Amino acid sequence: MLTATGRTEEELRANLAAVRERLAFYASTPAYRPVLAQHGWEQLHEELHRLSLRGRWPEMAALIDDRVLDTFAVTGTVEEAAREIHRRYSGLATRVSVSLPEDAAPDLGLDVLDALRALDRPAPR
Repeated sequence: MLTATGRTEEELRANLAAVRERLAFYASTPAYRPVLAQHGWEQLHEELHRLSLRGRWPEMAALIDDRVLDTFAVTGTVEEAAREIHRRYSGLATRVSVSLPEDAAPDLGLDVLDALRALDRPAPR
């Protein structure tokens, strides 16, 4: 699960920017055109593809709005990300993998998974 999270506002902001960049790259490739078309975002693919051919990478992330971001990634604080993964996949998946930006703190994914596990524990009596 592509995840943009953070323990601080600064960490969250940096990871959101990195995930937008990754999504912009993916969405610019012809292989992802059908995925975007499924959501009615063909024009987004076309624009990202044009920009990628011109090497205008910095501009591409700005085209990934919150709606696109939230469709393809889980975002928010560690606890919010865990709750969203739980909402989306509880009862559907028996395993999840948290994919963080390359520069994210290495233990951040473990924090999300710990928070996710806590959601499935029975409440103390």
